[in-house]
Amino acid sequence: MNEPFVFLCSEITRENAFTLIQWLKDSEVTKYLSDPEDVSGHIEQAIHRTSLPVLTPLFNRNGRFFMVYGKHNVPIGFVRLVKKDSDYEIVIVIGDRKNWGKKLGTLAIQESLKIAFFDFRARKVIAKIRKENKRSIRAFINNGFHTVKESNDLITFEMTMEQFMMSTEKNTVKAAAIYITEIDMERLKKKIESVLHIGKNTDKSIRDLENEINRAIIVNPRQIPDDVVTKNSQVLLHLDGDEMEVSLVYPDEADLSKKKLSVFSPIGTAILGYSEGSVIEWEVPSGVMKVHIKKVLYQPEAAGDYHM
Repeated sequence: MNEPFVFLCSEITRENAFTLIQWLKDSEVTKYLSDPEDVSGHIEQAIHRTSLPVLTPLFNRNGRFFMVYGKHNVPIGFVRLVKKDSDYEIVIVIGDRKNWGKKLGTLAIQESLKIAFFDFRARKVIAKIRKENKRSIRAFINNGFHTVKESNDLITFEMTMEQFMMSTEKNTVKAAAIYITEIDMERLKKKIESVLHIGKNTDKSIRDLENEINRAIIVNPRQIPDDVVTKNSQVLLHLDGDEMEVSLVYPDEADLSKKKLSVFSPIGTAILGYSEGSVIEWEVPSGVMKVHIKKVLYQPEAAGDYHM
C-alpha cells in the first residue's frame, strides 16, 4: 500500500519560485488565501531583480517559508510560518491540484508543527481558515487544533506545545477521527436515552453508538466536511465486496426495501461520522465485516438542508 509522504525544505530555488508563480496564478489554489491577487507578479519581479540561484532570503522576509515535497522529490505545495510574538501563524497550500484529497496537507501540518515547536520554540501555533475551506478545516481538526474564535468569514484554530506533545504521545494508538454535528449529537443522545428508558434494544449496538458519539469530534453543522456521513446522508458502500446504496436514518424510518438504514444498526453505527474513502472493520452478528465508504452521494449539511 502506498502511504502518503511529505517533507519540508527551507531552501527556495529559482525553479521553486517559478513553480510557486504557476500555482498562485490558479484561482482555485488562491481563492482562500489572504494574499494580494497580484502576489505572483510580485514574486516574478523579485526573481528578475536577482540572478542568485537560491532565493530563500526573499521568501523569509515576513516569516519562515518552506516548500512541501512529496514522493520522488517533487514540490507539491508550501508552508509559511509567521512569527506573532511568542506564537506562530501557519499558512499551508497544496498548490499541485493533482495532490488534493490525498491527506498531504494534513501531513504537511504535522511536519510544520514539529518545526514550530521544536526548532522555533513556539508557545502556540495559530491558523485562520475561511469557513468555506472545508478541506483545510478537516486537516487542522485532524491534527488536534481547537477552535478559539469564529467570525462571519473565519475560524481561528490554535494548538499549544502541551497539546501537541499530548497528541504526539497518543498518535500511535489513536482511533480514526470521526465527526458528528452538534445537532446530530443532541438528537442521537435523546434518542438513545429514550430507547434505554423504555428498556428496548439495550444490546451491544446501542452501546457501540454511545461509544462512537463519546469519542467523536463535535462540530457546527456549517463546519462539517462535505464528505462525512451524517444522519440522512445517502452513501454508496462496499460491504465485503458487495455494493450497496443507503440512506442513514433513525430506527422508526428504517426500511431496507427503500434503502433506508438505521443508525442503530451495526453498519449504520459503523459509518456514522466517517468520511468518504474510509474502510472500517466492524463487528456484526455474523462476524467482522469490512465496510468501505465509496462515496457520499448526498449530505444534508453540504446541501444547506440543516433542518433534516
